[in-house]
Amino acid sequence: MKRLTGVIMTGALLTLTLAEPILAQAGEVNERQKNQQGRIDEGVKSGELTKKETLKLEAEQAKIQKKKKRYKRNDGEIGPKERAKLEQEQDKASKHIYKEKHDAQTR
Repeated sequence: MKRLTGVIMTGALLTLTLAEPILAQAGEVNERQKNQQGRIDEGVKSGELTKKETLKLEAEQAKIQKKKKRYKRNDGEIGPKERAKLEQEQDKASKHIYKEKHDAQTR
């Protein structure tokens, strides 16, 4: 009985250890989106972004969010390949935010 309990406890510990990085990485995706939305909001407040630029950037963020939800809906979690795709899209979106905030247009 003690051995069975030990095996169960070891299995539970192993499961938690393996799941932790997946949960942390999903949190990183969320934090990054929050950060990018904050950068867009900051650009609006400072006048660095026009209304048209803002709508375009927010549509890009919404597309990423929709894709993330679709990935989670498939199996309840975001896999490594899916996470890589999201990160690639977020990299692209980040560059777009920078470009639009630092161009010559102001509102």
